[in-house]
Amino acid sequence: MTDVILVLNAGSSSIKFSIFALEGEKTSLALVYRGEMEGIGSQPRFVVRDAIGNHLADEQLPANAHSHLSHEEALTILLGWIEGHAAGLSIVAAGHRVVHGGALFSAPVLIDHSVISQLERFVPLAPLHQQHNIAAIKALVKIKPDLPQVACFDTAFHWPQSPVARAFALPRDLSEAGVKRYGFHGLSYEYIAYVLPDLVGATSDGRVVVAHLGNGASMCAMRGRKSVATTMGFTALEGLPMGTRCGAIDPGVILYLMSERGMDVAQVTDLLYHKSGLLGVSGLSSDMRELLESHSPHAAEAVDLFVYRIGRELGSLVAALGGLDVLVFTAGIGEHAPAIRKRVCEDAGWLGVRLNEAANLGGGPRISHDSSTVSVWVVPTDEELMIAQHTAACGGPAPFSSRVERLTSC
Repeated sequence: MTDVILVLNAGSSSIKFSIFALEGEKTSLALVYRGEMEGIGSQPRFVVRDAIGNHLADEQLPANAHSHLSHEEALTILLGWIEGHAAGLSIVAAGHRVVHGGALFSAPVLIDHSVISQLERFVPLAPLHQQHNIAAIKALVKIKPDLPQVACFDTAFHWPQSPVARAFALPRDLSEAGVKRYGFHGLSYEYIAYVLPDLVGATSDGRVVVAHLGNGASMCAMRGRKSVATTMGFTALEGLPMGTRCGAIDPGVILYLMSERGMDVAQVTDLLYHKSGLLGVSGLSSDMRELLESHSPHAAEAVDLFVYRIGRELGSLVAALGGLDVLVFTAGIGEHAPAIRKRVCEDAGWLGVRLNEAANLGGGPRISHDSSTVSVWVVPTDEELMIAQHTAACGGPAPFSSRVERLTSC
């Protein structure tokens, strides 16, 4: 039997999964399968691919049987497929992407009932993700109560930031109660920090800015491959405009919406999380690909705002670092939108950035010109691998039931 790690990234309507085999005296990991269960709560579809992207399963599940598929049912189908089609594999632990670790979790943690209770406290801080991350954890507890599970946090990478970088100018009692900047996309930034030395050598420990540009978007300044500053804060609303999220906004706008427009908390939350960003400005789509192909002036305005805000935030992060040696693009837009990379690099000419247009169109990995004083890279991220590595290190043999009320930081 081959021991494998199951990695889960659960959302409201999908569960993305990866399976990594432990190899070489269990000191290395190799991707075996990757896929997703899409359409949870509506019309579910189950997709599995092998390590090189070949489709092994692509099934539209019957609507009459699974029209309201739960996380537990989705995981049951996934585990059933593994047992039926992946003979010889033994799942020894499961790792979960959990968006918010609050002020409690600075590193991956072995999950028990106490940890689940703590994670539920952070649902209001990440309403788009946290409750669904927890739903997958609880579902797997029901299905496989003896399977060790590990929570890996998007906030953990940013813990080394200084107290000043994490503080809001609010009364001290609020800060001490945990109202501070946490930052997100940490698993992505951690992966970039992990692979950067192989790309840029010793410069990787210098002044680096990573732009994680996707439906959720943020940027992170690193020195010594550790987080110095980031664009997201207390929640994943702050910073850059995103697919449907507003990014940075004057708090007075919120007060205005509530006092003058009569909007309640639920309406404001829906507006800021679901109806703003690229979708809100364009009135067309949250998908950058559609906006770049559109002839709508509103679509062009949404793209312009996105690029402008990246340039503004880049300047801020460079100020926090005292200069810039390396700029990295990653995530969906960062990896696949050369037009956005070109515009960002052109706007960053004042920093000494010079683009190699042919390399940019080809996807890199290095897309800066030889004359550029800043090296610029396109690096595909791999959050799943980081989760698998943490899970392999943390996931012990003790069953879930024996770990009740015991918190184990890894």
